[in-house]
Amino acid sequence: MRASLLLLLACTAVLAVGARAGTPEEPKALVQKVQELAQKATAVAKDAFSRVRESEAAKQARQWLSDNAELAKQRLVWLKEQLAELWKKTPAA
Repeated sequence: MRASLLLLLACTAVLAVGARAGTPEEPKALVQKVQELAQKATAVAKDAFSRVRESEAAKQARQWLSDNAELAKQRLVWLKEQLAELWKKTPAA
């Protein structure tokens, strides 16, 4: 579930509770309902992020980043060596 959709659902829930505030309910009950809705939205978001984190695509992406980070480090070392050689060959002015 996308974060924007989750935010939209949470806002809709808050507005729905606010619309019912015109009834003779106590303010404490209204606050409690908003807190319950916020807790449910948080639980849904955590569940969605956990599913994404544990998905096969996420595992493959982490592996790809790990593999390519090492390659990037190797390329950087090679570039440093080449620049050092070039620096040695440059005549002093």
